[in-house]
Amino acid sequence: MTVDGEPRTRATSWSSSPWAWVPSLYFGQGLPYVTVMVLSVVFYKNLGVPNTDIALYTSWLYLPWVIKPLWSPVVDLLATKRIWITLAQGAVGAAFALLALTVPAPAFFRLTLAMFWILAFASATHDIAADGFYLLALTERQQAAFVGLRSVFYRAAMIAGQGGLVLVAGTLTERTGDPRHAWMAVFGALALFFFGLFSWHRVVLPRPEADGPTEAGAGLSAGFLATFKSFFGRRDIALVLGFLLTFRLGEAQAIKMVTPFLLDPAAKGGLGMTTAQVGLAYGTVGTIFLTAGGLLGGYTISRMGLKRWLWPMTVAVHVPNLAFVYLAAFRPGDLATVATAIAIEQFGYGFGFTAYIMFMVMISDGPHKTAHYAIATGFMAMGMMLPGMASGWIQEKLGYLNFFIWVCCATLPSILLTAFLRIHPAFGQREQA
Repeated sequence: MTVDGEPRTRATSWSSSPWAWVPSLYFGQGLPYVTVMVLSVVFYKNLGVPNTDIALYTSWLYLPWVIKPLWSPVVDLLATKRIWITLAQGAVGAAFALLALTVPAPAFFRLTLAMFWILAFASATHDIAADGFYLLALTERQQAAFVGLRSVFYRAAMIAGQGGLVLVAGTLTERTGDPRHAWMAVFGALALFFFGLFSWHRVVLPRPEADGPTEAGAGLSAGFLATFKSFFGRRDIALVLGFLLTFRLGEAQAIKMVTPFLLDPAAKGGLGMTTAQVGLAYGTVGTIFLTAGGLLGGYTISRMGLKRWLWPMTVAVHVPNLAFVYLAAFRPGDLATVATAIAIEQFGYGFGFTAYIMFMVMISDGPHKTAHYAIATGFMAMGMMLPGMASGWIQEKLGYLNFFIWVCCATLPSILLTAFLRIHPAFGQREQA
Protein backbone atom coordinates (compact mmCIF):
# COMPACT_ATOMS: atom_id res chain seq x y z
CA MET A 1 0.00 0.00 0.00
CA THR A 2 1.34 3.46 -0.84
CA VAL A 3 0.71 7.04 0.06
CA ASP A 4 1.80 9.70 -2.41
CA GLY A 5 3.75 7.04 -4.24
CA GLU A 6 5.71 6.04 -1.11
CA PRO A 7 5.41 2.67 0.70
CA ARG A 8 3.74 2.41 4.07
CA THR A 9 4.45 -0.07 6.82
CA ARG A 10 1.71 -1.96 8.65
CA ALA A 11 2.70 -0.60 12.06
CA THR A 12 1.20 2.77 12.82
CA SER A 13 1.46 3.06 16.62
CA TRP A 14 3.65 5.61 18.34
CA SER A 15 6.08 2.87 19.34
CA SER A 16 6.96 2.31 15.69
CA SER A 17 7.81 5.96 15.11
CA PRO A 18 11.37 6.38 13.77
CA TRP A 19 12.11 8.42 16.90
CA ALA A 20 11.51 5.28 18.97
CA TRP A 21 14.00 3.06 17.15
CA VAL A 22 16.42 4.95 14.86
CA PRO A 23 18.53 6.44 17.73
CA SER A 24 18.69 3.17 19.69
CA LEU A 25 19.36 1.10 16.56
CA TYR A 26 22.41 3.11 15.51
CA PHE A 27 23.71 3.61 19.03
CA GLY A 28 23.52 -0.17 19.32
CA GLN A 29 25.31 -0.51 16.00
CA GLY A 30 28.24 1.61 17.11
CA LEU A 31 28.96 0.10 20.54
CA PRO A 32 29.98 -3.44 19.48
CA TYR A 33 32.19 -2.04 16.70
CA VAL A 34 34.08 0.30 19.01
CA THR A 35 34.42 -2.51 21.56
CA VAL A 36 35.97 -4.86 19.02
CA MET A 37 38.24 -2.27 17.43
CA VAL A 38 39.26 -0.07 20.37
CA LEU A 39 38.25 -1.44 23.76
CA SER A 40 39.81 -4.82 23.00
CA VAL A 41 43.22 -3.13 22.60
CA VAL A 42 42.88 -1.20 25.89
CA PHE A 43 41.59 -4.32 27.67
CA TYR A 44 44.49 -6.53 26.60
CA LYS A 45 47.03 -3.81 27.32
CA ASN A 46 45.63 -3.39 30.84
CA LEU A 47 46.00 -7.13 31.39
CA GLY A 48 49.64 -7.18 30.28
CA VAL A 49 49.39 -8.77 26.82
CA PRO A 50 52.46 -7.92 24.65
CA ASN A 51 52.03 -5.37 21.85
CA THR A 52 52.88 -7.94 19.15
CA ASP A 53 50.05 -10.23 20.26
CA ILE A 54 47.59 -7.34 20.73
CA ALA A 55 48.16 -6.04 17.19
CA LEU A 56 48.17 -9.47 15.51
CA TYR A 57 45.10 -10.97 17.11
CA THR A 58 42.89 -7.89 17.38
CA SER A 59 43.61 -7.07 13.72
CA TRP A 60 42.11 -10.45 12.79
CA LEU A 61 38.85 -9.16 14.25
CA TYR A 62 38.44 -7.01 11.12
CA LEU A 63 37.79 -10.18 9.10
CA PRO A 64 33.97 -10.19 9.51
CA TRP A 65 33.84 -6.73 7.94
CA VAL A 66 36.27 -7.80 5.18
CA ILE A 67 34.04 -10.69 4.09
CA LYS A 68 30.75 -8.95 4.86
CA PRO A 69 29.88 -8.57 1.13
CA LEU A 70 30.07 -12.36 0.75
CA TRP A 71 27.43 -13.20 3.34
CA SER A 72 25.17 -10.16 3.05
CA PRO A 73 23.00 -12.12 0.52
CA VAL A 74 22.41 -14.71 3.26
CA VAL A 75 20.80 -12.03 5.41
CA ASP A 76 18.46 -11.29 2.52
CA LEU A 77 17.63 -14.94 1.87
CA LEU A 78 16.98 -16.51 5.26
CA ALA A 79 14.79 -14.14 7.28
CA THR A 80 13.52 -10.61 7.67
CA LYS A 81 15.88 -7.76 8.58
CA ARG A 82 13.84 -7.24 11.74
CA ILE A 83 14.55 -10.78 12.91
CA TRP A 84 18.25 -10.49 12.05
CA ILE A 85 18.52 -7.25 14.06
CA THR A 86 17.04 -8.74 17.22
CA LEU A 87 18.97 -12.00 16.87
CA ALA A 88 22.23 -10.10 16.39
CA GLN A 89 21.56 -7.90 19.42
CA GLY A 90 20.80 -10.97 21.53
CA ALA A 91 24.06 -12.56 20.33
CA VAL A 92 25.96 -9.35 21.16
CA GLY A 93 24.48 -9.37 24.68
CA ALA A 94 25.44 -13.03 25.15
CA ALA A 95 28.98 -12.36 23.87
CA PHE A 96 29.42 -9.50 26.33
CA ALA A 97 28.15 -11.70 29.19
CA LEU A 98 30.60 -14.45 28.24
CA LEU A 99 33.38 -11.86 28.01
CA ALA A 100 32.68 -10.80 31.57
CA LEU A 101 32.72 -14.42 32.75
CA THR A 102 35.95 -15.39 30.96
CA VAL A 103 38.08 -12.40 32.05
CA PRO A 104 39.20 -14.03 35.35
CA ALA A 105 39.95 -17.40 33.72
CA PRO A 106 43.61 -18.60 33.63
CA ALA A 107 43.39 -18.94 29.83
CA PHE A 108 41.61 -15.58 29.53
CA PHE A 109 43.42 -14.50 26.36
CA ARG A 110 42.18 -17.39 24.19
CA LEU A 111 38.72 -17.41 25.75
CA THR A 112 38.10 -13.66 25.54
CA LEU A 113 39.46 -13.57 22.00
CA ALA A 114 36.87 -16.18 21.02
CA MET A 115 34.17 -13.99 22.57
CA PHE A 116 35.45 -10.97 20.64
CA TRP A 117 35.16 -13.08 17.46
CA ILE A 118 31.52 -13.85 18.23
CA LEU A 119 30.97 -10.17 18.96
CA ALA A 120 32.61 -9.13 15.68
CA PHE A 121 30.51 -11.48 13.52
CA ALA A 122 27.30 -10.49 15.32
CA SER A 123 28.18 -6.81 14.92
CA ALA A 124 28.94 -7.11 11.19
CA THR A 125 25.68 -9.02 10.67
CA HIS A 126 23.81 -6.34 12.61
CA ASP A 127 25.33 -3.69 10.30
CA ILE A 128 23.93 -5.45 7.22
CA ALA A 129 20.47 -5.92 8.71
CA ALA A 130 20.19 -2.46 10.31
CA ASP A 131 21.20 -0.55 7.17
CA GLY A 132 18.83 -2.64 5.05
CA PHE A 133 15.99 -2.22 7.55
CA TYR A 134 16.48 1.55 7.56
CA LEU A 135 15.85 1.61 3.81
CA LEU A 136 12.80 -0.66 4.04
CA ALA A 137 11.07 0.81 7.09
CA LEU A 138 11.30 4.49 6.13
CA THR A 139 10.08 6.41 3.12
CA GLU A 140 12.67 8.28 1.08
CA ARG A 141 11.60 11.51 2.76
CA GLN A 142 12.06 9.97 6.21
CA GLN A 143 15.41 8.48 5.24
CA ALA A 144 16.69 11.95 4.37
CA ALA A 145 15.18 13.45 7.53
CA PHE A 146 16.71 10.89 9.90
CA VAL A 147 20.12 10.34 8.29
CA GLY A 148 21.65 13.07 10.46
CA LEU A 149 20.09 11.62 13.61
CA ARG A 150 21.43 8.12 12.92
CA SER A 151 24.92 9.56 12.35
CA VAL A 152 24.76 11.53 15.61
CA PHE A 153 23.84 8.45 17.65
CA TYR A 154 26.44 6.29 15.94
CA ARG A 155 29.08 8.90 16.82
CA ALA A 156 27.66 9.10 20.34
CA ALA A 157 28.32 5.37 20.65
CA MET A 158 31.92 5.96 19.58
CA ILE A 159 32.36 8.58 22.31
CA ALA A 160 30.55 6.46 24.90
CA GLY A 161 32.67 3.41 24.10
CA GLN A 162 36.08 4.82 23.29
CA GLY A 163 35.80 7.59 25.87
CA GLY A 164 33.21 6.87 28.55
CA LEU A 165 33.73 3.11 28.99
CA VAL A 166 37.53 3.42 28.96
CA LEU A 167 37.22 6.19 31.54
CA VAL A 168 34.97 3.98 33.69
CA ALA A 169 37.35 1.01 33.39
CA GLY A 170 40.28 3.22 34.38
CA THR A 171 38.46 4.72 37.34
CA LEU A 172 37.35 1.31 38.61
CA THR A 173 40.89 -0.01 38.22
CA GLU A 174 42.25 2.86 40.31
CA ARG A 175 39.66 2.22 43.02
CA THR A 176 39.91 -1.58 43.16
CA GLY A 177 43.50 -2.05 42.07
CA ASP A 178 42.41 -4.89 39.78
CA PRO A 179 41.83 -4.25 36.04
CA ARG A 180 40.14 -7.65 35.67
CA HIS A 181 37.32 -6.69 38.01
CA ALA A 182 37.00 -3.32 36.26
CA TRP A 183 36.60 -4.89 32.81
CA MET A 184 34.25 -7.57 34.14
CA ALA A 185 32.00 -4.77 35.34
CA VAL A 186 32.20 -2.93 32.00
CA PHE A 187 31.43 -6.01 29.90
CA GLY A 188 28.67 -7.06 32.30
CA ALA A 189 27.03 -3.64 32.00
CA LEU A 190 27.23 -3.87 28.20
CA ALA A 191 25.59 -7.30 28.30
CA LEU A 192 22.67 -5.94 30.32
CA PHE A 193 22.36 -2.98 27.94
CA PHE A 194 22.13 -5.21 24.87
CA PHE A 195 19.67 -7.59 26.45
CA GLY A 196 17.56 -4.51 27.15
CA LEU A 197 18.06 -3.32 23.56
CA PHE A 198 17.02 -6.75 22.29
CA SER A 199 13.78 -6.53 24.31
CA TRP A 200 13.12 -2.93 23.27
CA HIS A 201 13.52 -3.53 19.56
CA ARG A 202 11.33 -6.64 19.62
CA VAL A 203 8.53 -4.27 20.65
CA VAL A 204 9.20 -1.00 18.83
CA LEU A 205 10.64 -2.02 15.47
CA PRO A 206 7.98 -1.69 12.76
CA ARG A 207 7.10 -4.55 10.42
CA PRO A 208 7.54 -3.19 6.89
CA GLU A 209 5.60 -5.09 4.24
CA ALA A 210 8.72 -5.11 2.07
CA ASP A 211 10.82 -6.71 4.82
CA GLY A 212 10.89 -10.33 3.83
CA PRO A 213 13.43 -12.94 2.75
CA THR A 214 14.46 -12.68 -0.88
CA GLU A 215 13.27 -15.64 -2.89
CA ALA A 216 16.11 -17.66 -4.28
CA GLY A 217 15.53 -17.74 -7.99
CA ALA A 218 17.53 -19.23 -10.78
CA GLY A 219 19.07 -15.88 -11.55
CA LEU A 220 20.39 -15.23 -8.03
CA SER A 221 23.82 -16.80 -8.47
CA ALA A 222 24.15 -15.24 -11.92
CA GLY A 223 23.27 -11.83 -10.53
CA PHE A 224 25.72 -12.32 -7.68
CA LEU A 225 28.51 -13.11 -10.10
CA ALA A 226 27.51 -10.24 -12.39
CA THR A 227 27.83 -7.82 -9.47
CA PHE A 228 31.43 -8.84 -8.80
CA LYS A 229 32.25 -8.96 -12.52
CA SER A 230 31.02 -5.40 -13.05
CA PHE A 231 33.06 -4.14 -10.09
CA PHE A 232 36.32 -5.90 -10.98
CA GLY A 233 35.82 -5.27 -14.71
CA ARG A 234 36.74 -1.59 -14.40
CA ARG A 235 39.61 -0.54 -16.64
CA ASP A 236 41.27 1.22 -13.70
CA ILE A 237 40.58 -1.53 -11.14
CA ALA A 238 44.28 -1.96 -10.20
CA LEU A 239 44.57 1.75 -9.40
CA VAL A 240 41.26 1.75 -7.50
CA LEU A 241 42.20 -1.27 -5.39
CA GLY A 242 45.66 0.16 -4.76
CA PHE A 243 44.13 3.36 -3.42
CA LEU A 244 41.53 1.52 -1.31
CA LEU A 245 44.19 -0.69 0.27
CA THR A 246 46.87 1.94 0.89
CA PHE A 247 44.85 4.97 1.96
CA ARG A 248 44.78 3.72 5.58
CA LEU A 249 48.15 1.94 5.51
CA GLY A 250 49.64 4.31 8.07
CA GLU A 251 46.54 4.58 10.23
CA ALA A 252 46.03 0.80 10.27
CA GLN A 253 49.37 0.43 12.04
CA ALA A 254 49.12 3.52 14.23
CA ILE A 255 45.64 2.84 15.57
CA LYS A 256 46.77 -0.45 17.13
CA MET A 257 49.75 1.13 18.89
CA VAL A 258 48.43 4.54 19.98
CA THR A 259 46.75 3.17 23.12
CA PRO A 260 49.76 1.02 24.15
CA PHE A 261 51.99 4.07 23.55
CA LEU A 262 49.82 6.26 25.76
CA LEU A 263 49.68 3.60 28.51
CA ASP A 264 53.25 2.30 28.50
CA PRO A 265 55.65 3.83 31.06
CA ALA A 266 58.48 6.16 30.06
CA ALA A 267 60.97 3.30 30.47
CA LYS A 268 59.33 1.64 27.45
CA GLY A 269 59.08 4.87 25.47
CA GLY A 270 55.44 5.55 26.31
CA LEU A 271 53.71 8.45 28.01
CA GLY A 272 52.71 6.60 31.18
CA MET A 273 49.10 7.80 31.18
CA THR A 274 46.39 6.13 33.21
CA THR A 275 43.54 4.29 31.52
CA ALA A 276 41.12 7.02 32.66
CA GLN A 277 43.33 9.71 31.10
CA VAL A 278 43.43 7.77 27.82
CA GLY A 279 39.64 7.56 27.87
CA LEU A 280 39.44 11.33 28.30
CA ALA A 281 42.17 12.47 25.88
CA TYR A 282 41.96 9.89 23.10
CA GLY A 283 38.49 8.46 23.51
CA THR A 284 36.53 11.62 24.27
CA VAL A 285 38.43 14.71 23.08
CA GLY A 286 39.88 12.85 20.10
CA THR A 287 36.52 11.45 18.98
CA ILE A 288 34.82 14.84 19.28
CA PHE A 289 37.45 16.44 17.04
CA LEU A 290 37.27 13.47 14.66
CA THR A 291 33.53 14.09 14.30
CA ALA A 292 34.04 17.84 13.81
CA GLY A 293 36.60 17.19 11.09
CA GLY A 294 34.22 14.82 9.33
CA LEU A 295 31.42 17.39 9.37
CA LEU A 296 33.72 20.05 7.91
CA GLY A 297 34.98 17.61 5.28
CA GLY A 298 31.45 16.78 4.16
CA TYR A 299 30.54 20.44 3.93
CA THR A 300 33.71 21.25 1.96
CA ILE A 301 33.13 18.53 -0.64
CA SER A 302 29.46 19.51 -0.98
CA ARG A 303 30.54 23.07 -1.78
CA MET A 304 33.51 22.43 -4.11
CA GLY A 305 33.42 18.79 -5.20
CA LEU A 306 35.69 15.79 -4.62
CA LYS A 307 38.10 16.42 -7.53
CA ARG A 308 39.27 19.74 -6.11
CA TRP A 309 39.69 18.44 -2.56
CA LEU A 310 40.87 14.82 -2.95
CA TRP A 311 44.56 15.70 -2.88
CA PRO A 312 44.37 18.25 0.00
CA MET A 313 42.20 15.89 2.03
CA THR A 314 44.54 12.94 1.47
CA VAL A 315 47.39 15.10 2.77
CA ALA A 316 45.19 16.25 5.68
CA VAL A 317 44.72 12.64 6.75
CA HIS A 318 48.40 11.80 6.75
CA VAL A 319 50.43 14.86 7.79
CA PRO A 320 48.92 15.08 11.31
CA ASN A 321 50.51 11.69 12.09
CA LEU A 322 53.51 13.85 12.90
CA ALA A 323 51.68 14.69 16.14
CA PHE A 324 52.54 11.20 17.42
CA VAL A 325 56.15 11.64 16.30
CA TYR A 326 56.22 14.79 18.44
CA LEU A 327 54.67 13.02 21.43
CA ALA A 328 57.09 10.08 21.14
CA ALA A 329 60.11 12.38 20.76
CA PHE A 330 59.37 14.86 23.57
CA ARG A 331 56.98 12.83 25.77
CA PRO A 332 55.18 15.76 27.40
CA GLY A 333 53.87 15.03 30.86
CA ASP A 334 50.80 17.27 30.95
CA LEU A 335 47.44 15.96 29.82
CA ALA A 336 46.48 19.19 28.01
CA THR A 337 49.43 18.97 25.60
CA VAL A 338 48.77 15.32 24.82
CA ALA A 339 45.04 15.95 24.31
CA THR A 340 45.80 18.89 22.00
CA ALA A 341 48.15 16.82 19.83
CA ILE A 342 45.57 14.03 19.62
CA ALA A 343 42.81 16.53 18.79
CA ILE A 344 44.88 17.93 15.88
CA GLU A 345 45.60 14.46 14.52
CA GLN A 346 41.99 13.30 14.84
CA PHE A 347 40.55 16.48 13.30
CA GLY A 348 42.83 16.15 10.27
CA TYR A 349 41.93 12.51 9.90
CA GLY A 350 38.20 13.15 10.18
CA PHE A 351 38.42 15.98 7.64
CA GLY A 352 40.39 14.00 5.08
CA PHE A 353 38.67 10.64 5.52
CA THR A 354 35.51 12.16 4.04
CA ALA A 355 37.24 12.15 0.66
CA TYR A 356 37.92 8.41 0.98
CA ILE A 357 34.25 7.73 1.73
CA MET A 358 33.15 9.85 -1.22
CA PHE A 359 35.63 8.03 -3.47
CA MET A 360 33.99 4.73 -2.52
CA VAL A 361 30.58 6.24 -3.27
CA MET A 362 31.84 7.40 -6.68
CA ILE A 363 33.19 4.00 -7.74
CA SER A 364 29.94 2.36 -6.55
CA ASP A 365 27.77 4.16 -9.08
CA GLY A 366 25.56 2.10 -11.35
CA PRO A 367 22.81 -0.55 -11.08
CA HIS A 368 24.74 -2.51 -8.42
CA LYS A 369 25.75 0.49 -6.34
CA THR A 370 24.79 -1.03 -2.95
CA ALA A 371 26.73 -4.23 -3.57
CA HIS A 372 29.67 -2.34 -5.06
CA TYR A 373 29.86 -0.11 -1.99
CA ALA A 374 29.85 -3.19 0.23
CA ILE A 375 32.75 -4.62 -1.80
CA ALA A 376 34.63 -1.34 -1.47
CA THR A 377 34.15 -1.31 2.31
CA GLY A 378 35.42 -4.89 2.39
CA PHE A 379 38.68 -3.76 0.78
CA MET A 380 38.78 -0.83 3.20
CA ALA A 381 38.58 -3.28 6.11
CA MET A 382 41.26 -5.47 4.51
CA GLY A 383 43.47 -2.39 4.28
CA MET A 384 43.09 -2.05 8.03
CA MET A 385 43.45 -5.72 8.95
CA LEU A 386 46.60 -6.78 7.12
CA PRO A 387 48.94 -3.89 8.09
CA GLY A 388 47.57 -3.86 11.63
CA MET A 389 48.58 -7.49 12.16
CA ALA A 390 52.27 -6.65 11.83
CA SER A 391 52.20 -3.30 13.64
CA GLY A 392 52.95 -4.68 17.12
CA TRP A 393 55.98 -6.61 15.89
CA ILE A 394 57.24 -3.56 13.96
CA GLN A 395 56.80 -1.32 17.03
CA GLU A 396 58.68 -3.68 19.32
CA LYS A 397 61.56 -3.85 16.82
CA LEU A 398 61.73 -0.08 16.19
CA GLY A 399 60.56 1.50 19.44
CA TYR A 400 57.71 4.02 19.56
CA LEU A 401 59.54 7.02 18.03
CA ASN A 402 60.87 5.17 14.99
CA PHE A 403 57.57 3.32 14.66
CA PHE A 404 55.60 6.56 14.28
CA ILE A 405 58.20 7.83 11.80
CA TRP A 406 57.62 4.59 9.86
CA VAL A 407 53.86 5.23 10.01
CA CYS A 408 54.42 8.61 8.32
CA CYS A 409 56.47 6.91 5.59
CA ALA A 410 53.70 4.35 5.08
CA THR A 411 51.32 7.14 4.07
CA LEU A 412 53.34 8.00 0.95
CA PRO A 413 51.92 5.32 -1.42
CA SER A 414 48.35 6.64 -1.14
CA ILE A 415 49.54 10.21 -1.66
CA LEU A 416 51.33 9.08 -4.83
CA LEU A 417 48.33 7.12 -6.13
CA THR A 418 46.05 10.10 -5.59
CA ALA A 419 47.80 11.90 -8.44
CA PHE A 420 46.63 9.24 -10.94
CA LEU A 421 42.97 8.93 -9.91
CA ARG A 422 40.36 10.27 -12.30
CA ILE A 423 37.52 12.11 -10.59
CA HIS A 424 34.52 13.70 -12.29
CA PRO A 425 34.85 17.49 -11.83
CA ALA A 426 31.41 17.93 -10.27
CA PHE A 427 31.22 14.72 -8.25
CA GLY A 428 30.00 15.27 -4.69
CA GLN A 429 29.33 18.95 -5.28
CA ARG A 430 25.91 20.19 -4.30
CA GLU A 431 24.05 22.13 -6.95
CA GLN A 432 24.06 25.81 -6.18
CA ALA A 433 20.76 27.64 -6.06
